[in-house]
Amino acid sequence: MFKRTRFQQGSLQRERRKSGPDYWVLRWRETDSSGVQIRRKTVVGTVEEYPTESKAQQAASALRITINQEKPRQIQNPITVSDLIHHFKESELKASTDWEGKAYSTRIAYAYFLDHWILPRWGTTNLREVRTIAIEQWLRGLKKSNGQNLAPGTKAKIRNIMSALFNHAIRYEWLSQGKNPVTLVRQSAKRLHIPDVLEIEEIQALFAALTPRERAVVMLDAITGLRRSELLGLRWGDIDFERLEINVTRSVFRQVVGPCKTEASKRPLPLDPWVADELYSWRQCSEFPRREDWVFASSSTGGKQPWWPDAILQNYIQPAAKRVGITKRVGFHTFRHTYSTFLKANGEDVKTVQELLRHASSQITMDIYTQAVSPAKRLAQSRVVKMLWPGPQEGSGTIGPLMDPDPKSLNHVSD
Repeated sequence: MFKRTRFQQGSLQRERRKSGPDYWVLRWRETDSSGVQIRRKTVVGTVEEYPTESKAQQAASALRITINQEKPRQIQNPITVSDLIHHFKESELKASTDWEGKAYSTRIAYAYFLDHWILPRWGTTNLREVRTIAIEQWLRGLKKSNGQNLAPGTKAKIRNIMSALFNHAIRYEWLSQGKNPVTLVRQSAKRLHIPDVLEIEEIQALFAALTPRERAVVMLDAITGLRRSELLGLRWGDIDFERLEINVTRSVFRQVVGPCKTEASKRPLPLDPWVADELYSWRQCSEFPRREDWVFASSSTGGKQPWWPDAILQNYIQPAAKRVGITKRVGFHTFRHTYSTFLKANGEDVKTVQELLRHASSQITMDIYTQAVSPAKRLAQSRVVKMLWPGPQEGSGTIGPLMDPDPKSLNHVSD
């Protein structure tokens, strides 16, 4: 027994196995050069992968246009934007075990914008009928659920993802080269509000109001500019107390471990001696001080996972900011943006700022650099430390003999 669903080209069937879960099969007929029809089939996936018929049909749509790509254009059924989206998801947004392809956070963002904005408006439209002006007018009229206009930055993201979608169609030759209708779409990404930047006195007051654990989080973010996914992805083994460097090798988004955002993100970061002392103090009282442990491990999971970033902000950092009179919006990107502002205020050159913040650039591939932390980057970071805490780093030499402590010798406190 099997369930058969008529499909636009072929039929989708759910078939049973003697052992294991049921699976979906796409069956169709092809006509060979002599005019004889040949039956074909391919496995779409199991019911565990596609638990509903609609999800299986979406996957089958992607397979159908893949099957048809070798056929003459004139005998193909029109490919819709919906078909293209499903194929794009199957080809570009699948999870990868070897960390190749897009990061998990990027895949989640792409899927959201595709499903929430692009698919409802353009799903049934033939690829060749999508026009530049129509896209531009549509973007201008997009609104939130509360009726307010969508932010220009969000519209720009939708535009860019839609452009990537049509480039995917060109790559598979469903559209001709140079026929991406999004290329000439005009959409500003200008911010509606200037990002908040904390003043020196505000950061100092915030540090004083935090416990060692939360202070270590804020300090690392404000002095290294780490993205929150990279901050939560740190293990103690990534921190070299002897060389005073941090090796950023992974990111964590929604408790899924993946690669860094860009290759530039993997460069080692300098660790100022005074910041290293503070970080080491946190390690001494942490429940999870081993090299393989997360620097900011969650005790509720027995240290198996890092904290949830929103929980850190909402339960500890933001309440502390209110207690000391900070009325600005405080988030992880606030600290990163503040760090960037301090670097620029100190007159650091653009290249040093770029490398400290680990922004990707087309010039990076043309530059010859070593993986070691340059003196210029270390000095630039130390200048920011002196702005916030003038004097304490002088003569602080506690890191030297405390390179890799024995966890048994550390005093642990509960999370």
